[in-house]
Amino acid sequence: MFGLRYTLYGIVFLNHQIGSFSVIWLGGNLFGNTCFYNQVWWWAAIMEAITGIFHVFIENRPFERFRLAEKAI
Repeated sequence: MFGLRYTLYGIVFLNHQIGSFSVIWLGGNLFGNTCFYNQVWWWAAIMEAITGIFHVFIENRPFERFRLAEKAI
């Protein structure tokens, strides 16, 4: 009904909300069990390092059809 673009935006937004809730719940659960935030901070640092490594390999260039469309204008 809304097209692929907005459907993908909706899926990404939904997963972001579910992930945010899960991380906050897990952090509160770990704090409740250990009374320390050390594990929460270490897990957060590890996940951020992994995602940072993934982002290094992302190519930030437009698709061929977009480059051709820009040249035609």
